Amino acid sequence: MNTTEVYLIALTIIFAAPWLVWRVLDTEHWMPLAVVQIVGGILLGPGVLGAVSPDYYAFVFKPEVIGALNGVAWWAVMLFVWVAGLELDLNLAWERRAESGVTAACALLFPMALGSIAATILLASGPGWMGPKGSTWQIVVGIGMACAVTALPILALLMEKLGILREPLGQRILRYASLDDVAIWGVLALILLDFDRIERQGIFLAGFALAAFGIRKLMVRLKEDDRWYVGLIWLAIAGFGADWSGLHYMVGAFLAGVVLDAGWFGHAAMDRFRNTVLLTIMPVFFLSTGLRTQWDVGGLAVFGAAALLLAASVSGKLLGIRIAGKLLGWRPGEASIIGWLLQTKALIEIIFANVLLDKGIISNAAFTALLLMAVTSTMLTVPMVAPRLRKVGEALKAQA
Repeated sequence: MNTTEVYLIALTIIFAAPWLVWRVLDTEHWMPLAVVQIVGGILLGPGVLGAVSPDYYAFVFKPEVIGALNGVAWWAVMLFVWVAGLELDLNLAWERRAESGVTAACALLFPMALGSIAATILLASGPGWMGPKGSTWQIVVGIGMACAVTALPILALLMEKLGILREPLGQRILRYASLDDVAIWGVLALILLDFDRIERQGIFLAGFALAAFGIRKLMVRLKEDDRWYVGLIWLAIAGFGADWSGLHYMVGAFLAGVVLDAGWFGHAAMDRFRNTVLLTIMPVFFLSTGLRTQWDVGGLAVFGAAALLLAASVSGKLLGIRIAGKLLGWRPGEASIIGWLLQTKALIEIIFANVLLDKGIISNAAFTALLLMAVTSTMLTVPMVAPRLRKVGEALKAQA
């Protein structure tokens, strides 16, 4: 078979296998299709399919096919991160900045601290976790932040399934997650600061600020259809600039979305666009992520590291939110629900870990452990929240 035919076989597997599992097992209420696709990517990677059937793996995922898939995956994740930046609405958080600030800080700092301790333990346990270009502080801070991440798009999806997205409780949780989203990308930019390329990064940031001012002036003068087209051009330019400066094209994609107003594009249109991206090309990114999983330090070691990071992430998030609840006088049961919902990590944490791997800060083994942690924490969310939500009842939902 030629490369095109093998590429189409790979696409068929990428789209068909996770969808069939999702439908047959009816996982919608505890594992959304996106999470099933991420798990599918891990199973189709070298650590599982490559080990079970190396000949078939080598036939389907040969270098030419992987190269073509990676091109689609790069653009897919840029679009997704751009939309995430567009949807970030800090006005709600600013209106109640005291409560939102305290909660977001507790939700971020405690799991980050415990995750950083877990990263230190991993580094002390032996080689294999540090990337070729990573330093100790970058790995400790990076893994710590990965333990603190909340995936805002998946969080919204899960809350919609639970019926609380448009309720006061759901809107509060979105406020907290929005503030943490900004902090996450800010810390990532700090981790990626390259003092050998600091001049380039300064040029990019200054140029981006000027260009952002210009693009905002331009957007208000365009029709809605033209805004989408110009927005995509702006995305490509910002991604290129960030990557050229040594940050990362995904940092540029997020910044490109943050400086634009969601109202220019229409919330309904943005929902359709995000869903289209998730449906049509993000599964390729999930597969390409799975192809990067490796077990260089040994399978048991990777699973042990994932369990350690999961424990740090879950306990840190729940502890931080419980402290916030005590400080702010929340009703009984609220802290547990909010803590578990903010534990949702898939997608954003995986994107974050991909950046750390791309930059050589973490190893493939550390990336695999972070990926397993992100998937597991997301799968725990709904089973842990649903019974607590039923117990608290409508009185909790009605609280502003």
